[in-house]
Amino acid sequence: MVFVAWALTAALASADPNPEIRTLDLYVLRTGDLIDPAQRRLVWDQLQAATTLQGVVNRREANLYLTLVGENCDIDKFWMEQMRAPGEWLAKRAVRPLADLDAALTTYRGHLKGAVVWDERVPATANLASSLAGIHDAVALRYDPAPTSLYHRWVVDPAGPRLPVVQRLMAADGRPMFTGRGQVPGTNVPSSGSAKCDVVLWAIEHLIKTGRANPARLGYYPDATWLNVPRGIGIDRTLVSNHDWFVAQRGVVFDLGPWDDTPVDDDPTQPLGTDARTFRALLAACQARAKVPIHIGGFTPWDQKYTDFTGGPKGGVATEWRTVEIATCFDAYLDADAPGLHAMANASFFQHFPLAKRYPQRNLPTRDSLAQRGWLGAARPFVAFYVGDYDSAAWQYCMLPKLWTDPARGTIPLGWAFNPALELRFPVGMAYVRRTASPLDTFVAGDSGAGYVNPALLEPPRRWSNLPSGLDRWMKFSQTLFDRWDISLTGFVIDGDGPAMNDRVKQAYARLSPAGVVAQRVPEAELIDGVPFVRMGSDLPADMEAAAQLIVREAPVGKAHFRQYRTVLWSPTQHKRLMERVHALRPDIEFVDPHALMLLVKAHLSK
Repeated sequence: MVFVAWALTAALASADPNPEIRTLDLYVLRTGDLIDPAQRRLVWDQLQAATTLQGVVNRREANLYLTLVGENCDIDKFWMEQMRAPGEWLAKRAVRPLADLDAALTTYRGHLKGAVVWDERVPATANLASSLAGIHDAVALRYDPAPTSLYHRWVVDPAGPRLPVVQRLMAADGRPMFTGRGQVPGTNVPSSGSAKCDVVLWAIEHLIKTGRANPARLGYYPDATWLNVPRGIGIDRTLVSNHDWFVAQRGVVFDLGPWDDTPVDDDPTQPLGTDARTFRALLAACQARAKVPIHIGGFTPWDQKYTDFTGGPKGGVATEWRTVEIATCFDAYLDADAPGLHAMANASFFQHFPLAKRYPQRNLPTRDSLAQRGWLGAARPFVAFYVGDYDSAAWQYCMLPKLWTDPARGTIPLGWAFNPALELRFPVGMAYVRRTASPLDTFVAGDSGAGYVNPALLEPPRRWSNLPSGLDRWMKFSQTLFDRWDISLTGFVIDGDGPAMNDRVKQAYARLSPAGVVAQRVPEAELIDGVPFVRMGSDLPADMEAAAQLIVREAPVGKAHFRQYRTVLWSPTQHKRLMERVHALRPDIEFVDPHALMLLVKAHLSK
């Protein structure tokens, strides 16, 4: 069955050009007693129901907006204020708050065909239920016969809405549907030996291979293991709120570890490596059917599973690199909602923001402008900042309200690394920074271009897939996004534990990024087809004095020297204070934006 381009219906005009927006305040879910198992289940049920409902009702237009993320929901409130400012997208649309979740169901009951009911005895069925909610236009509900449960109130209670169950992820007699024995239910596929992994194998057979799900949209988020092992993580950090875009896009939500040689702590009795094999099987099924590189929103949940943070043998960075290595081999990239700043709401709402065809950068430096400042050929150190990490829509959404309003922004040259693929889930934020940028704010692509991949693994040998080259597909996809956002510089290529870029990959990046490329495994500075490639400097430590001393120590006196350093979540004020401290120690060090740095490198190497 060929996947139907259902998403085109989102472009259809509404009968009402300015329909009313409804808002639902979910902040109360973050104030509950999560030590109490019953309370944990109550808040999970409400958040998953609200999120899956939102994904369904926002599929064709922006209808329902949730407030959940930030102190007193200040992040969600900030973005609503920006969208409703005079002359902005939603300025003419009225907003009406909903009293509660029941009122939301009443308001949008006509959008729903029923409920998908999942089984907490197999926590992976929670993610499958979110996936199926998008397929069936349904809400996801945890099975719980208690009269106070959301399932009972919405499905069983004669006085309630009596939602029909469109899919029940349990056996007819109430026993678990997924057991890790025999065959994957409803298929001829042998069981993996893991009930958890059989859930994903079921999704491959019933959703991906049948064309019912969108093979280019995968959500990598923790399953409902949190109900029994919360690890002090609040309801927002379960990332259930991140599901809404994948529901709207009819994607598949999953949670699997990437290691073949390490037991997974949420399913320790499975045959060793079953999670990793299932991960590769999911990617292979999607790659065979997707027309574009596969978008994986989310990240290995190292704060909850799979790493030394939770008692395992593997480090968090190594686990990240293994995940990206595998994904790249299957033509997939990460929109990396990494733990910390990873909760996001309303991506299904934001997706309808009307992007312009192009967002040109303003006031980029030229060779002439650098010559006028006496910098061309100058025997002095030049330093630029790669302002990261924004290879995640969730990180950009969470951090911009604070960082972009910092009073020092616009007073110093900064290279903001907002990956252009963030436009898929957060076009509102991408357009906002371009509209409000100062002449000193410039923009580069983060790791590793349009999205997070290990570029060398786009070319054979592709260890985990044995697929032919995916380089041309990746470059075509990336070029479209680079063109819209006027990106000509890839600010950081991460190789991880994979191989370094070969000549063909370097040449492709030179065509994509004619202003320059910064990478891990390249010489300190070289020209590839006339394009400067520069080795990334160290990540700057959070300690201001240590960061200043590092820059000074690496900058030779009386010689041309070029270095870009990465900062992670630094504010403009922090960058400005660092520059002031460095200048107090070494007035000869010049701070420039990454585009200027690359022009200087090119001029230096072209002598």
